Amino acid sequence: MAERQILTARLRRTVDLSERTKHLEFEVEEKPRFDFIAGQFISMKAIRLSDQREITRAYSIASPPRDDNTFDLCLNRVEEGFFSNHLCDLPVGGEVKFHGPHGYFLLKNPLRDSILIATGTGIAPMRGMLEWLFRDDARHAGRQLWLVFGSRFQRDIYYHDEFEQMAREHPNFHYIATLSRGGEEWKGLRGYVQEQVREIARGRTDMDAYICGLEKMVTANRTMLLEMGWDKKSVVFERFD
Repeated sequence: MAERQILTARLRRTVDLSERTKHLEFEVEEKPRFDFIAGQFISMKAIRLSDQREITRAYSIASPPRDDNTFDLCLNRVEEGFFSNHLCDLPVGGEVKFHGPHGYFLLKNPLRDSILIATGTGIAPMRGMLEWLFRDDARHAGRQLWLVFGSRFQRDIYYHDEFEQMAREHPNFHYIATLSRGGEEWKGLRGYVQEQVREIARGRTDMDAYICGLEKMVTANRTMLLEMGWDKKSVVFERFD
């Protein structure tokens, strides 16, 4: 087996998405172009100073492949979590080692009508997939696409303005944000993502679903769709807990 190539990602820009969530933009030093498929992940490596252990963590890429050497991540700062704090505290110009891309959480070819289902930072690969699809009309022509994005609170609906703009520009894209604990100021949908997914999927088995988030949410939606008669090959998922 060929040895994995270790690459260097240099931080170009950081954006606070919420008090504990950041959008990070990197460039790959060793490559003029970083090739991957929307939905894949990378594995980052760093030495934890407290015990000199090498720690590796996987992060879904939150951007589509571009004609350059850049990629984006979206991650939460986890209390007592070494790697999330290491990345969130990385200064612009700081470097981190990684290998990849890896993974098979990919859009099917040919594309069918699809529901993309995400909670929290599970939105990362969905953002990459959707930006890739809408970059070229031929990639999504004739297909209806739904993004069902759920969270507890409004502050944790990341990239909300981007998805609303995407829906305005593409009539075949339907953006559905839902909160399980939204305050009075929230005027959108309420409840868990599977409640919205059930309505979209009702009476249909000729679609695909892509699910990314914590295990409980992934299992709830996958189980529901299979009980509605969907083929298990039509339900693609990625769990990150």
